This record gives sequence, structure tokens and C-alpha cells, in this order.
Amino acid sequence: MLSKLFHSFMPGFEAWVFMWVMLFFLVAGMAIIIERVIFLWARSNINANLFMAEIRKLVSAGDFKKAIALCKSADGKALPMVVLAALIEADKKEFVDYRAVQNAVDEATLEIMPRLTKRISYLAQLGNLATLTGLTGTVFGLILSFEAAGATGGGAESLSAGIGVAMFTTLFGLIVALPNILGYTVLNTKANEIVDDIDEHSVKLIHLLTGGK
Repeated sequence: MLSKLFHSFMPGFEAWVFMWVMLFFLVAGMAIIIERVIFLWARSNINANLFMAEIRKLVSAGDFKKAIALCKSADGKALPMVVLAALIEADKKEFVDYRAVQNAVDEATLEIMPRLTKRISYLAQLGNLATLTGLTGTVFGLILSFEAAGATGGGAESLSAGIGVAMFTTLFGLIVALPNILGYTVLNTKANEIVDDIDEHSVKLIHLLTGGK
């Protein structure tokens, strides 16, 4: 089966163009998945509860400098960058301005969110395109089969060749679509979790900084 699938990429296979197009979708999707996994899990993820527990302890003690240093030491992770924006704004004045801190948090969040969701939506599109390309190849293979069946002297071999084209393009289209759609679901869920952590803890931090005012 695998050898036949590999041979379907050769120019002798009637639908080889469809196969290469879907292979491009697969390679593009895998590249996006790998890059996003590294970004979301290695570069943006943090234990939010532990981190914020330490931040709250420092803020409650009035040690804004150490809290800011702790955020900077997180190496650009999403939640610490939002917290950093709030702390810098709160540390500017003797009396913390709720609106100013809220604006700083909103600005930092709006800056970070596109970085978290960047290119993830492409995976769903690649999965859909792979399915549609495979379906197009299926129709193309059926057309070949009908032409072979209707042609003078058309035999079982010509008919089965057309059906083979239809089946292999359908199969490979599904093979390409599955990891892309699965990757989209997993990555989108992870990005939403990080955003939820930002929303939850930034609100709690603002209340702590402003005394609930």
C-alpha cells in the first residue's frame, strides 16, 4: 500500500499534480505546528498560579522593583509581559491610578494576543484545502473510470486505474487534513488557555494594586 502511495507522486500517475499539491499542504502544516508548539509551550507558557503567587507576595510587601525584575526574568513569556506593564505603570506614581493600570494591561494584552494566535488559523484552512483537493482528485479519477468504461475496448484494467486514482487522492487528502485539523484544535486550545490566564490574573492584579477601587 505504501509503495503504491509513493508511486502516486510520479508523473506516470494521472493525478500526480493533486498529490504534490496536498503534500505541500502537509509540509506547510507541519512547519506551522512545530513553530507554534515551540512558541506556545516553550516561549509563552508558564505556571500561572505559582508565578502570580510570587508576584502578589511582592506587591503586597510593596516591593515593586523585585516584582518587575521577576517579570523581566521570565524571558518574554505572555503573562509576565502583561503583569510587567501593569507593575511599571503602578510604580510610576505614589497613588495607583486604576484607569492607567487597566489601559496598560489592555495595551499589553492586545499586543501579545496576535503573537499567540499567529498562523494557527492557517491549519484549519490547510486541512479544508487538502480535503477539497482530495475530493477533486476523486472526481477526476471517477471521470477517468467512466471514460474507460465507455471507450471502445475499455477493459477492467483501465477502469480500475481510474478508481485507483480516485481512492489514492481521497486517502492522501484525509491523511493531510487530519494532522492539520488536529493541530489547529490543540494549538487554538492552548492559546486560549494562555489568554484566559492573562485575563484572570491581570484582573486580580489590578484589584490588588488599586485596592479594589
